[in-house]
Amino acid sequence: MVAIRAIILDIGGVLEHTPDLGTVARWTPEFGAGWEHRVDPVFRAGEIGTITLEEVHERAAATLGVPVARFEAYMDDVWVEYVGTYNAELAAYWSARRAEGYQTAIISNSFVGAREREEEAHRFSELTDLIVYSHEVGVMKPDPAIYELCLDRLGMRPQETVFVDDFEPNCEAARALGMAAVLFKDTAQAVRDLDALLQKD
Repeated sequence: MVAIRAIILDIGGVLEHTPDLGTVARWTPEFGAGWEHRVDPVFRAGEIGTITLEEVHERAAATLGVPVARFEAYMDDVWVEYVGTYNAELAAYWSARRAEGYQTAIISNSFVGAREREEEAHRFSELTDLIVYSHEVGVMKPDPAIYELCLDRLGMRPQETVFVDDFEPNCEAARALGMAAVLFKDTAQAVRDLDALLQKD
């Protein structure tokens, strides 16, 4: 059996607690019913980095017929929900494994501006050897290309890694490549599952 040498985590819902704070609903009276679906193509572009954050603001505002400043105010609320609160318990566990010699990495379906916001809020760069953001590499989970890019940058074979995500299709995609995967439900469960995998080494 190949020993696991790297622990790869998702961010939203895993390293960050990100409950729905009702942001979309709060802005619906101003933007109109179903407004979020009208700007979905703009947000999709932001998730793979084909437009800048400024262009997101401008295009979404134009689509909705509102001043750019109003959409920027909405985005200020979005970032509060996006960065959530820090999962300090999981981060401490992950850091301890890194100190033991495991490599650590992040694969995140992200959004233009996320690196700066999350670094300011949580300083993930101090926890991990590598961060792969979808908006920086132009591909999103569960596309196998984003996992393969991470593995290549780590210099790891799939069998040497375990991936933790809170969305089962993303875990399935990792397993299809030969990675171990843990579906995150809560921190205690994820730590138990990781320990069980690491103890097989």
